[in-house]
Amino acid sequence: MEPVPSTVARPTRGRVVMLVDNGVDGDSRVQKAARSAAEAGWEVILVGILKGPATEETWRIGDAEVRLIRVPRRIPHPVTYRRALLRRPLAYRPGPDGKRRMNKLRAWRDDLNFRLSEIKVAREAGGSRGAELAGKARLAAPYFVNRALFQWVKFRSQELSRLQDRQQDPDSTLDRLALKFWQTTKGDRAWRKLDPELWDFELAFAPVVDELEPDLIHAHDFRMLGVGARAALRARAGARDVKLVWDAHEFVPGIIGRPKNLRWLPAQIAYVREHAPYADAVMTVSSTLADLLRETHGLAEQPAVVLNAPPGTLTAEQRALPVPDIRALCGIGPTTPLLVYCGGINPSRGVDIMIRGLTRMPDAHVALVSVHPNGKVPIMEELEELAAELGVADRVHLLPYVPHWQVSSFVSPADVGVIPIHHKPNHELALITKFFEYAHGRLPMVVSDVKTMAEATRATGQGEVFTAEDLDDYLRAVRAVLADPQRYRAAYDQPGVLDRWTWEAQARVMDEVYSRLLPGRPPLPPAEPATGPVDPADDLVAPRR
Repeated sequence: MEPVPSTVARPTRGRVVMLVDNGVDGDSRVQKAARSAAEAGWEVILVGILKGPATEETWRIGDAEVRLIRVPRRIPHPVTYRRALLRRPLAYRPGPDGKRRMNKLRAWRDDLNFRLSEIKVAREAGGSRGAELAGKARLAAPYFVNRALFQWVKFRSQELSRLQDRQQDPDSTLDRLALKFWQTTKGDRAWRKLDPELWDFELAFAPVVDELEPDLIHAHDFRMLGVGARAALRARAGARDVKLVWDAHEFVPGIIGRPKNLRWLPAQIAYVREHAPYADAVMTVSSTLADLLRETHGLAEQPAVVLNAPPGTLTAEQRALPVPDIRALCGIGPTTPLLVYCGGINPSRGVDIMIRGLTRMPDAHVALVSVHPNGKVPIMEELEELAAELGVADRVHLLPYVPHWQVSSFVSPADVGVIPIHHKPNHELALITKFFEYAHGRLPMVVSDVKTMAEATRATGQGEVFTAEDLDDYLRAVRAVLADPQRYRAAYDQPGVLDRWTWEAQARVMDEVYSRLLPGRPPLPPAEPATGPVDPADDLVAPRR
């Protein structure tokens, strides 16, 4: 990855600044959007968040520039600094104060132990018994005070821990009253009190976006909606007509598994409601979610649907990278039944049912393509422990992610692609990335009965649907697919099924949105292909599912 200038040499249809609240390299949708928009003739600068020690990092995805910036934590959440004197008056103020006091007492105790050692050494060297007793007597009071203060500091630190636990309690009456107060008095502006950490994104991104002077801002997901809306309004106030596209990746009220304090989700909902009216166009990941967004936010027009589909064609760089052999990585031959799951793992993904199912399918193996470059997450270790406990550890294979454009080819030698997610609000709304990746690998699927995905699977006949979290029904579905896999693979031969599930088809929808907002900017002729040898290490990024 080479540093790049902020402008491109060839003519463009206009400057698009994409905003995302992650490091880009784990988000395949964002990567594909940036590359495709640049290929369509737009000058694309994608701004994301830098996690490493540097202050800024830059590289390219195709013809699109990527910039990562630091987002310092300037305004902490109220839970991190509220003292709450009425609840725990003796608790330390949140922060390092209690730990600092504890360490000072430990240092004092070590010094007292040093002085006691001096007295003992002096006595053993021939000192008088009286001098020893007098020295110990002088240390008695400091030892007592040190011990008492240590217990006091420990108690106050524990009070702080109890306070913070209580502040995270969704059933806290006091916090519920505070939440209701801010919602009543501030309305959608309440997020400023409920989660002021949202300002951190604004303070970091705003000067960068203003300096870039975009023609169009593409805000990925909900945090960047506010950043994009404010940037667009500042530009318009300065007589520059900047358009804003909100790319809604999920339905915010349906988010689960985020911070436990009851202020967080209401803050995000209010933040989105305040800024959604400023979007000139909305894109999202499914027609179900498009309907919900239009109803929730009173949108004037239906959001455009841009599915999280894989690319139908690859670049030369992508083709140059060999695809690993999934069966070789699992150490099994071509006839061994192999069930595969791709993507991140958490309890609501339901992956444990695949491991439990192995106890009743003695010949089958499970491949979990879920190991991030940063390593395993704790739940993976729990799944390994479960596999060992059930005696199937030798048939469960934890495999590393592959680049997003390789997933379909990588999983295609498997027998079944499994999506065992539980019934959660956002799980019901979209055809998730792995659904399309399995399809392009022509894999028969076994999916849980979450609404949108179950409807699509039944409509095409590409797999079986089972009742989420029901082991017996899961096994029924898997056995049905393994008994006649060609029946399900034949679904992909239907005209147009895979064609409409390609990223190229989605990119055309995205370009239509851009072109409608910025009329009079016809597509440019394609750029001349690069010459010279292909470097397969260029442009490689790891996916997030």
